[in-house]
Amino acid sequence: MSLDFPLILVILVFGTGLIWLADRLLWAPGRQRSLDALCAQYPQWSQDGSTDAKRFSVAAKTLPRESTIVEYSRSFFPVLAVVFVLRSFLAEPFQIPSSSMVPTLEVGDYILVNKFVYGIRLPVLRTKVLAISEPKRGDVMVFFPPHLNKTYYIKRVIGLPGDVVSYRSKRLYVNGEPIPFEPLAVVPEGRSRYQMGLAELGGKSHLQQINLMRPGRDFTVTVKPGHYFMMGDNRDNSSDSRVWGQVSERDIVGKAFAIWMHWDSLFSIPSFDRVGGIE
Repeated sequence: MSLDFPLILVILVFGTGLIWLADRLLWAPGRQRSLDALCAQYPQWSQDGSTDAKRFSVAAKTLPRESTIVEYSRSFFPVLAVVFVLRSFLAEPFQIPSSSMVPTLEVGDYILVNKFVYGIRLPVLRTKVLAISEPKRGDVMVFFPPHLNKTYYIKRVIGLPGDVVSYRSKRLYVNGEPIPFEPLAVVPEGRSRYQMGLAELGGKSHLQQINLMRPGRDFTVTVKPGHYFMMGDNRDNSSDSRVWGQVSERDIVGKAFAIWMHWDSLFSIPSFDRVGGIE
């Protein structure tokens, strides 16, 4: 079972914040009054070994002290709050676990996702509270798919609400218009041969590949209102809207905009050769 990190972060932020606030309002004043009373009892105490200093030191050990949980909450709350704001509303890092977006994104790429470009949403609840812009054709988008609604997926936006998306003989059509594809090279890999090329969608070009040895699955679908049709750039090795359906607007996470590191595995050396924007 995968951990619901956004929910865990919300619980930690509000938990540590409430403990810290309760201490400030309820318990800290009592500790301060006890300390003030002790200081008034020994007004001339010092650290020079005098009798008053020794008595003060002994008496101070009996004062009520800040509990460990309050101490940790006070220390961690500011850090957790900053992480919460950055991750929930500004940008969030992700690691690419599969090859469905090859050649645009490779397994082991670490990417950044813009969390506010499509609107400000409440964490966990996913409710949009401030509309900013809508996804565009060609955007690389992170979202929760309908069949695994707590798992992050990343694909390219192919169809907007109301679009008619068709796939025939491994050619993509949107509203009856073929998506331009410029072949670049054929790359053999094992028993497969991949056709690499540049596709143009939404006025921008991006890399795409198809497996010439695998038969295509033709279809035609109309995108429902408030939904998006998603496909991977690795056309014949991608579980996407062709398999599990369209993505609801409510399940959008954000737009992938940059690769900041590549790290194949724990036992390899991180690389920064692929750092750059995502088209």
